[in-house]
Amino acid sequence: MLPVARTSKSRKGMRRAHHALRGVMTVRCPKCGQARRPHRMCGNCGYLNRSLTVALPKEKE
Repeated sequence: MLPVARTSKSRKGMRRAHHALRGVMTVRCPKCGQARRPHRMCGNCGYLNRSLTVALPKEKE
């Protein structure tokens, strides 16, 4: 079945108004100052919250 009328550029743009990509939110780690995602463990030092710090494996040279 075909559409009755062509969709205008304006209507197409209004429909796609919510499809825009957003940048990644980052916050500073309170322990080391490295940028990290909110509510996630710091990849640099393993800090998650005041009562929990995850021990990260050391990199081999």
